[in-house]
Amino acid sequence: MGENHHKISPRPSLPKRGIDQVVKKLKTTRSAFARKALRDAIQQVNIKMLEDKHKKGYGRHPVDKTEFRLWESEQSWGER
Repeated sequence: MGENHHKISPRPSLPKRGIDQVVKKLKTTRSAFARKALRDAIQQVNIKMLEDKHKKGYGRHPVDKTEFRLWESEQSWGER
């Protein structure tokens, strides 16, 4: 049987011209753009982790049908 050989680059190449166009349009630097992208990515990971945690918690302790009944009379949906 033959072996498949794939060229694997150590890291994906970034479209430099595309990044330069974006940072110019945003009036920022590549470094600032990258820092913001990393902060945003970390925030998204943290949000996903919290959502997973909440989902597991509600799976272990489902909401009781009467749990929020007390607040139903307090809710105002702007209806007249």
